[in-house]
Parts: sequence; C-alpha cells; structure tokens
Amino acid sequence: MTYEFLKGHGTENDFVLLPDLDGTVHGALSEEHFAERVRRLCDRRAGIGGDGVLRVVRSSGPDAAWFMDYRNADGSIAEMCGNGIRLFVRYLVDAGLADGTAPIPVDTRDGVKTLTVEGDLITVDLGTPKLLGDTAVSIDERTWPARHVDMGNPHAVAFVDSLDDAGRLLDPPGHDEGLYPDGVNVELVVRRGPRHVAMRVHERGSGETRSCGTGAGAVMVAAADADGARRDGAEVAYRVDVPGGTLTVTWTADDRVLLTGPAVVVAQGETDL
Repeated sequence: MTYEFLKGHGTENDFVLLPDLDGTVHGALSEEHFAERVRRLCDRRAGIGGDGVLRVVRSSGPDAAWFMDYRNADGSIAEMCGNGIRLFVRYLVDAGLADGTAPIPVDTRDGVKTLTVEGDLITVDLGTPKLLGDTAVSIDERTWPARHVDMGNPHAVAFVDSLDDAGRLLDPPGHDEGLYPDGVNVELVVRRGPRHVAMRVHERGSGETRSCGTGAGAVMVAAADADGARRDGAEVAYRVDVPGGTLTVTWTADDRVLLTGPAVVVAQGETDL
C-alpha cells in the first residue's frame, strides 16, 4: 500500500507529515506497528528522514477540527511539539483545510492550541508555563544546575558558559529519573545580550535536533525568570537562537507563552515504507 507524505521543517526541526484525514491509513495500525512505521520514515539513510512524524487526523473533540498525532523519531508518543504544530498548520492552510485569516485551533495531547498565520510566520499559543524548581543535568563528567520547566512536556534548562561544552547531544544527558520517569528534553543555554539567548537541545526520543519549539519556550521562561524580566507580570519577549534559525518567544501579561517562527513544506510524494 502506498500513502501520501509531506516533508517540512520549522527552523530546521524537520518532520514527516502524514495526512490521514479519516484515520484509515495509519489509524488502523496497532501501536507497535505504527511506531515501527514512524521509525522507518524518520530513518535518515533508509527512509525519508526527520525528527518526528506529524499525523493529520480529524479531532474527536468539540473545540478543534484537527488533531496532531505527534511521534518522536523513535516511535514514542509525545504530548506537544511547538515547531511541528506550526508545520501542521502550514499544511492545513496550504491544503485548504483551514482558513489562514483567522485563528486556527489544533487539538494535541496537551490540549487545544491556537495558532495564527501572518505571511511566512506562524505563532502558536503554548499555554501557561510551569516553573517547577531546580534539578541538574550532566554530560560525560560535567554537571550543571538546571531549571525544571513544564511546557506541556518536560524540560530541564541549564545555563552554560559555551554551547560547545555539550559536545554531541545524541545521547540523553544524565538527569533525575525520579523527576523525569519518561525522559526529559534538555536545553543548554548561553546569553547573547539583553533578552537574547542561544540554545542547543537534546529532545527525548530524537536526540539532538536543530531546534525545539517548546524548548525555546522553556528557555525563554527560565531566562526571563532569572533576569527578573517579568516584574509585575509585564509582557516580555526574547529572541532565541537555535542551530536552525531564530525564534521569538513572548510571555504575555495574562501568563501565556507565544512562539513565533517560520514553517516550510519542502517536498511531498508517496511512499510504501
């Protein structure tokens, strides 16, 4: 059986997108078999290649027409993906399945997210962040204090002297397995200037990626909190540089985190992987 796919990215965090509008192409697979299909699709040598898979399916809930079934490259289920959901909406608008002139709600495992499209840029409301205390992460013989931030999925944000300190981030950094029983996304961060930071990230289930949308949100929240930039709840925005480009993250006065960046479809076709 062949089926349609698209390939795209948000600041080079790349995905295979699978339109499965009525849920019959991939939804009929067992969880085990769909996880294996995801791993094959994301294989960068024997498949299409990607940091994860975005399955487009109709939502069963009343508040959104579409559900983003997101899987990491290893086939595991993830709650949300800030770069992926922007690509998801780019597809919906380009395919005529959503009106890009109005806010677009998308259902996820972390609830309904609302997105807006302005030309090449798409903004997603990631919701209310949770600053949950201190932890630590380690790579090889080095250990850094980190901030535990929940953006609908778990993050450990560590400020370092140089992004080169991490070496290769393919393997999961050491972390508190009691605090993160299902693994954690780890961001290493340096300051570039006022309200300007740069980061590298290990995404659980995918390894080091060129960008992470919820990770950028977590980094901005941790940086703004450390800087005291949210005094009196004032709105604040940070530039977050990732290896694949630049994202803008805004922490609003009503305690929402907005992620803004590009999303680009680069190819489409059919596969029988």
